[in-house]
Amino acid sequence: MTTLTLPRIQEKQTLFTPLIIYPESDGKPMADNTKQFRYIVTIKEGLDYLFKDDLVFVAGDLFWYPKKGYNKIKAAPDVLVAFGRPKRDRGSYLQWKEGGIAPQVVFEILSPGNSKKEMDKKFNFYERYGVEEYYLYDPDRGRLQGWQRQGRWLEKIARMEGWVSPRLGVQFELEGVELVLYQADGTRFLTFQELASARQQAEQQVQVEVLARQRAEQELQAALAELARLRG
Repeated sequence: MTTLTLPRIQEKQTLFTPLIIYPESDGKPMADNTKQFRYIVTIKEGLDYLFKDDLVFVAGDLFWYPKKGYNKIKAAPDVLVAFGRPKRDRGSYLQWKEGGIAPQVVFEILSPGNSKKEMDKKFNFYERYGVEEYYLYDPDRGRLQGWQRQGRWLEKIARMEGWVSPRLGVQFELEGVELVLYQADGTRFLTFQELASARQQAEQQVQVEVLARQRAEQELQAALAELARLRG
């Protein structure tokens, strides 16, 4: 009797890599109150305008994931600035897709809902993952703090009033309890309402100048006509 031996069929093992989702929102609001929101928008939009012609990405309340494969390791600074990264829309800042560049500057605007534990956690995150400058402002108390990287650590800046950011080139001032930022040329960062008011005033001034030129032209034409009449 002949025994037929069939070749063994080995099951091909396929290694499945689980799909890792990096959430773009945690369901929480961008700001807890209008005061916090106003500062976030003013700083973000002011920096966007300041670096409008440069390779600098500015965002507000955007999740930053520093490590691929670790979607629990994240932070959402109120404002982040990443030099060397293009301006484009993003759902989150995935550092490994950004040339490995960590945001160099971050801002946090405190609200009553922020706990010390939460802010300590954020500080440790920024220190660990490469932030060069970290600025923290409490609008209710008029308290401004800043830290600058020295080697592995973020060291506290001794005096923030009059401080000029090495990265941003902007000057920090406290006017009463209000945080005010100035560009290198002395131009003050304006709120949206202040910008709209300034634009309206500029448009009104242009209109006044146009009317003045028209009136001067009419007066000149009238004078020339009178001169011609006298000569004729």
